[in-house]
Amino acid sequence: MPRGFKEELMFTGMMAGLMVIVMEAYNIAMASGIHAGFIIEVLVGYPLALVVAAILDLVLVGPLVKAIFFNYIFKPEWEQTPIKIALCISTMMVLGMVTLMSLFGIIVTFGFENITWAMYGRAWILNLCLALPLQLVIVGPICRLLLGKIQAAIDEK
Repeated sequence: MPRGFKEELMFTGMMAGLMVIVMEAYNIAMASGIHAGFIIEVLVGYPLALVVAAILDLVLVGPLVKAIFFNYIFKPEWEQTPIKIALCISTMMVLGMVTLMSLFGIIVTFGFENITWAMYGRAWILNLCLALPLQLVIVGPICRLLLGKIQAAIDEK
């Protein structure tokens, strides 16, 4: 887990960077299929989605999830098994980010005035089906491993 603001920024950058690129590609593939301009379309939308995701993570979802987790869910004995803490926070983060980034994607794609509850619900479910296992099985472990290596290098100095 990040130990300070600089580490939080690095961790968020790695996490958001990987999650956003995969989720962006997934949503474009679901909406229009994989076509000749697919990679360009993903790369064009990536910067804005990354900035929005990072801001939501750092300013809204992250602080809210940590406040809820540490005030209402956390048990002191979990300190002995930090993976429980990481998995719980990661799951809550995915729920929050999928909720907001699904809305962002629909607004960017269809415009605010064209949103329906059915459209949003479908996007939310489909995004959750990919984002949760992606976060828990691939991206989260990779980012925690990289953060651990960065922290070890810092501690050696």
